[in-house]
Amino acid sequence: MSFKTFFFSAIVSLGFVTTQAQTAIPEGFAKGSITLPNNTVINGYIKNNIKKSAAVVFMDEAGTKKTYEGNAINGVSINGDNYTCISGDFFKIICAGKLNFLQKASNAAGTTTYNGSEPVLIAGTEGKPGDYFSYTNNHLKILNKKSMESFISNELNGCSAAVEKAKAIDGDIARLKEAVDIYNSSSN
Repeated sequence: MSFKTFFFSAIVSLGFVTTQAQTAIPEGFAKGSITLPNNTVINGYIKNNIKKSAAVVFMDEAGTKKTYEGNAINGVSINGDNYTCISGDFFKIICAGKLNFLQKASNAAGTTTYNGSEPVLIAGTEGKPGDYFSYTNNHLKILNKKSMESFISNELNGCSAAVEKAKAIDGDIARLKEAVDIYNSSSN
């Protein structure tokens, strides 16, 4: 094999390996996107640190990494799971529409972030990761056994099928998704 042929083969092989490396998902990351405060969506790879630190690590196609905290973005999508950010916390979107049904995924309360060089303490939201919430008209309400009756009579009011479904779930808050889906698909 001549030197030219060997050199050309090596260059072609190197180009193929580089192309393969850019399309492979980096270890510890998943395909996803981030919605910035100006509603710009950026696509790339995301390392999910939501539960651990109320943040995600974003990596673009060039391999540049940047950490985004929940107070700095509107939301994130990771492998088809969508999250919205409210007061620094991430909430998994269970269903969305006229009424949003969310599950808290992080606890940012007491976390310090920086506005330039000035430290800012994040207040976070009530509840703990795993708790369910309703979110409508920029108002976040925790859902638990105490607030269930109020939620059914106030939030689902006007949609008898949703009210009926919510009363039939027998206190299983996770199953409120069924009632919220009915409410969101109704014409009221």
